[in-house]
Amino acid sequence: MTPRWLNSAILYQLYPQSFCDSNGDGIGDLAGILAKLDYLQALGVDAVWINPCFLSPFQDAGYDVSDYYRIAPRYGTNEEMRALFSEAHRRGMKILLDLVAGHTSIENPWFGDSCKHERNEYSDWYIWTDSGWTWEAPGLRLINGYAERDASYAVNFFYCQPSLNYGFARPDPKHPWQQGVDAPGPRRVRRELRAIMKFWLDLGCDGFRVDMAASLVKNDPGWRGTIKLWREIRAWLEDDYPQAALISEWSHPPSALRAGFHADFLLHFGSPGYSALFRKQYPGNAAADPSGHSFFEPGGRGNIRAFLDEYEPWLRAARGKGLISLVSGSHDMTPRLSRGRTADDLEWCFLFLMTMPAVPCIYYGDEIGMRTGGNLPSREGGLGRTGVRTPMQWGAGRGAGFSSAPPEKFYLPVDPAPDFPNVAAQEQDPASLLNRIRRMAALRRSHPALQAEGGYRTVYGRKGKYPFVYERSTAGETIWIALNPANRPANLLLPNPFARGEAMIETLYGADGGLSKAPGGLRLALPGVSGGVYQITGSTGKADPRRARRARKK
Repeated sequence: MTPRWLNSAILYQLYPQSFCDSNGDGIGDLAGILAKLDYLQALGVDAVWINPCFLSPFQDAGYDVSDYYRIAPRYGTNEEMRALFSEAHRRGMKILLDLVAGHTSIENPWFGDSCKHERNEYSDWYIWTDSGWTWEAPGLRLINGYAERDASYAVNFFYCQPSLNYGFARPDPKHPWQQGVDAPGPRRVRRELRAIMKFWLDLGCDGFRVDMAASLVKNDPGWRGTIKLWREIRAWLEDDYPQAALISEWSHPPSALRAGFHADFLLHFGSPGYSALFRKQYPGNAAADPSGHSFFEPGGRGNIRAFLDEYEPWLRAARGKGLISLVSGSHDMTPRLSRGRTADDLEWCFLFLMTMPAVPCIYYGDEIGMRTGGNLPSREGGLGRTGVRTPMQWGAGRGAGFSSAPPEKFYLPVDPAPDFPNVAAQEQDPASLLNRIRRMAALRRSHPALQAEGGYRTVYGRKGKYPFVYERSTAGETIWIALNPANRPANLLLPNPFARGEAMIETLYGADGGLSKAPGGLRLALPGVSGGVYQITGSTGKADPRRARRARKK
């Protein structure tokens, strides 16, 4: 069963080194996160996902773990993490940790032992060839000449991230170094993965976002071996930690949910439909449609069907099996959502995220419209992603309230523009993006139809057309969401969902009167760059038999 709290949850992803610095060293930390829990609670956040915070040389910003059982000193201690769990729980919030399951750092002692010439306990914990002269292998990236061991090792991403050995679903007989999934080494690695999860769950963690979740078993057509592995993990969680959430970086919900994940993030690299929503106009995101335009682009040249034709089948397949998560951005996704958009444009992006049948996830700073840092040197493996990892902007002034350190010592520089968006200013402005998102979060919380498991139906979603209108529903309520991000008006006659009676309409958010009764149906009239949420109830004009029964009892 999916943990019940996920249905109504709003997730928030924060980069610990960039969120809030409590001790003045220029790097964010756990104490800084704890100090901002009240802010997150006021935003409407139910669960916080923290990017990797374990001991690491930080050659890839913590996605190169040297000790899974210890918090990196620059962030704090294990006891401070325990305190963060406790304080979040006191507020009714959850904390999810980032589980780097597929690889470690080259500085992990396991890998150090695995590099040795003499065989030892860790010799088969990583994927090694049988010769240092093996330069290539299908489906793998190999590093040569690193160890005293006469072998090359496989990596999952950078050279410093050797692949843990979960085995090969189809070992090649010509390469005896390719071990099966049930070989002793892969079995030990699986046991260690469970031990790591148990350690943090027992400390108070509420679940995990799993990095590169599909990458574990190699030469694995259809991810069959990887799916089996995660299903075993899920069965264990069901028995011992039934409220712990498991969310995947897979971006293919049919596979991820079949693997036992409770939810799967849709991301730019695995979902062309997702890119067609927000980031189609940027280089590298043109896979879904050659037009190169996003649906939520002010010019109104996008195609909502590029998203819906992918999403609707996935949503049907997910029903009863798990959830899909839609994100505003991530540490890997560039540029930020704010690029090329005003606060008015961003409002409708967020209304979409908050009202679709999915678990919404806000990337830190997107709720105030933080901008992408420009022309920055790569930091800790960020490369072109570095600009979306800059410090959170809490207030005005030179350091943006992120740290008491001199700005030149910050992990990354804050937005240099004098008018940079910040929390303090937006909290004082009822019309700010921050306060609009707070109202959306409250609306989502108060209407079960708007939550992840509520019913969904596309009312109007046509190729190259605006607006986009969809219905969310439960047995007790029917809500329509209408979105017109284009900079031109939209006017439509839509069928009355209560065809045999009169529809009554209440505006819950946005353009009041945008949806109204009209001969033959309901009239939607929206200005450019606008939208609305409308609760629709029906009346047949006939006596309610339940009311009549209650009257007779009196």
